[in-house]
Amino acid sequence: MIPDPRLASTREELTDALAPHRRAGATVGVVTTMGALHEGHASLFRTARERVGDGPVVATIFVNPLQFGAGEDLDLYPRTLESDLAICAREGVDLVFAPAVGEVYPGGDPQVTVDPGPLGAELEGASRPGHFQGVLTVVVKLFGLVRPDLAVFGEKDYQQLVLVRRMSQDLCLGVQIVGAETVREPDGLALSSRNRYLGTEDRERATVLSRALRAAQERAAYGLPAARWAAMQVLDEVPESELDLDYLAIRTPELTDVAQLHPVEPIPARILVAARLGTTRLIDNLPLTLGGPPAAQ
Repeated sequence: MIPDPRLASTREELTDALAPHRRAGATVGVVTTMGALHEGHASLFRTARERVGDGPVVATIFVNPLQFGAGEDLDLYPRTLESDLAICAREGVDLVFAPAVGEVYPGGDPQVTVDPGPLGAELEGASRPGHFQGVLTVVVKLFGLVRPDLAVFGEKDYQQLVLVRRMSQDLCLGVQIVGAETVREPDGLALSSRNRYLGTEDRERATVLSRALRAAQERAAYGLPAARWAAMQVLDEVPESELDLDYLAIRTPELTDVAQLHPVEPIPARILVAARLGTTRLIDNLPLTLGGPPAAQ
């Protein structure tokens, strides 16, 4: 029988819980979450376990107010600690750190924050000003408290993954950032805590996002314009009154611009989409390869 994870809510409890592992020289892995856990998070815990072996897997559960903008759903964001702990126990998480806001930000909003750089103002950053400043600030604080050797982030929030990886490199944090593939529903919808907000009709329409990305993958061998056109053809199946497209972008894996011309040699890329269905905003992305021989039909 797998024991329940130890629950820490203060810095002192976290330090005490990790002390034996540090003395043993164990590799410490962390998965930072805002709770409302689902099978996507469970896959991150499993990836962390594969990487740390017998070392501790730490899950942090903290709804971070710094990353919510004006009019966003901070107060409505689901808090489901009991069911979250059950998922952590099932996946063999050793320690759950679930602090109050005052424990993470004891002096109120921090005066020193992390600037995400130019990428932080693009894509999600353009739609949610200040979001990534809040994300990176809380991640670096949680890294400072947990002091992990590695951290696992899901590819569904791909821009976040890229920025956290860059932050760890640029600030010499000494934390290995591991990306894990997006977990999807059988119909292709990427798992997200916000999916629970979708009404029945919006839930059915939401599959258009992953279908559009798949269509782009299939046409990517013909170059960027063809990939984008294929995705837009699928998105156009849903009227604008029912799907409010925020952005559809094709970038390099590091989220820099890709050449507009058809590349002579295949190059890796990423296609990202964000749209609102009803009151719910969803994001998704997939890898693709631009140029080279067309995919076999």
